Amino acid sequence: MSKSLRILITGFGPFPGASYNPTMPLVARLLQLRRPAFGDVELSGHIFPATYQAVDRELPQLLAQRQPHALLMFGLASRTPHLRIETRARNAVTMLWPDADHARLRKGSIAGDAAAKMFGPHTARLLRAALATGIDARASRDAGSYLCNYLSWRAIEATRNNDALRVAAFVHVPLIARGAMSTRKGGAQRITLEELVDAGEAMLLEMVKQARRHPF
Repeated sequence: MSKSLRILITGFGPFPGASYNPTMPLVARLLQLRRPAFGDVELSGHIFPATYQAVDRELPQLLAQRQPHALLMFGLASRTPHLRIETRARNAVTMLWPDADHARLRKGSIAGDAAAKMFGPHTARLLRAALATGIDARASRDAGSYLCNYLSWRAIEATRNNDALRVAAFVHVPLIARGAMSTRKGGAQRITLEELVDAGEAMLLEMVKQARRHPF
């Protein structure tokens, strides 16, 4: 395995109620970034199918195969007009909404331990990095009870149990402007893909800094 700093960037595919998931083009664009700060960084990406089974199967495989030092995850929050940097994962999972395989979990909690798991103080630095690009970004204490929260929980677990992974973060993005549809009802402007890429790049640079603070 290379001695370069390794960062894994993930998004989700479509799911019921969201036939288009902007995290897919966002991850693709971030992987195309070329700048000196990433000269000794190996960026890799992955799009999770929006199913619980896929998260449980593919996250351990990715961590074992790619051995990332940092994990930057994106998910869609279609009812939120701004960027949300999640500060924690809740020990909760919906039993109402099915995943992309039409599967529902049969209990309302993920594990039998704490009520929540915290990502860590680096989330405040990610928020500052995103805000510096001019995007509307806010800290969030509620990642929901669907797959984004579920992946967040599993990722925080991994930072404590995986030898390589040192830092993880989850960012919810809004529905973005597509073509001429750049405004919502009431005239408010939607965040664009270009704005998401700028904020994503800033947060990725901060993740590089955070990962380098840990020995590996």
